[in-house]
Amino acid sequence: MGRLGRMKAVLLLGVALVPSLALAVGKCERLVATGNPDTPPYLWRDPQDPKHLIGASADLLAQVAGELGLKIEVLYGGKAGEALEEVRSGRMDLQVGMPLENGQLESLDFIHPALLHNDYLVWTRHDSTLVYNTLADLHGHPGAVSQKSRLTPEFEAVAKGSLNLVPVDNLTQGFQKLLLGQVDYVLAGRYTGAALAQSLGMSNDLVARGLPLDRPGLYLALSHNSACNDPWLRGQLAKKMTELPASGLTEAVLQRNVERWQAQVQQPTGAPKQ
Repeated sequence: MGRLGRMKAVLLLGVALVPSLALAVGKCERLVATGNPDTPPYLWRDPQDPKHLIGASADLLAQVAGELGLKIEVLYGGKAGEALEEVRSGRMDLQVGMPLENGQLESLDFIHPALLHNDYLVWTRHDSTLVYNTLADLHGHPGAVSQKSRLTPEFEAVAKGSLNLVPVDNLTQGFQKLLLGQVDYVLAGRYTGAALAQSLGMSNDLVARGLPLDRPGLYLALSHNSACNDPWLRGQLAKKMTELPASGLTEAVLQRNVERWQAQVQQPTGAPKQ
């Protein structure tokens, strides 16, 4: 092959590599995400723009997407089940703040590690005489937990055998039972419980005690039917999830969104329905 032939070959090789390089940085530059809209301070509808979801999960995802050079929109996709179906179908790309469920693995790729963890704490009345330091201290005491709570299977197995937990329709009902003295404690998320207590005017009546009993992860989950789901994106998101805990950003974002929610409910705009 002459010099001219070699130059043509190099040029052709360069042209052939362009699509490969484009694939290496992902198939698309824009992601559409959604999630459960009734989980402040993690996610809730923006009162100024109800088509969008705001909250700690949305803020952290926006931070990660910005670092990866991706555009992200977190849209309201309906209630929890409806939003999940939007992602499963591929009409939306990504579920934000999704508890890990084995039954969803056929349609979703869960990004590890988790974006956030939901600390489930023991909530009691301020004047409660319940002494709680370990799980054993709850034996013999009636408690309540929302049927909408997403606890880890491991903890649910332990709770079934050692705790007297009454399922209630939602966390509001659980807190009401607690104030009425019908149960001694409620198992609820650290931040979700605080947001709900604030919105119901119960902040001075309730207190979260002790260490978390359970810490289920809240994950990013990519739809198998999303055109954006490729190895590059999954790998980059996993890398960012690994870096987040060391950044110190998570706690600051959570606290900022607790205050953001509290400022809104003082108007009020509604209450979380967990």
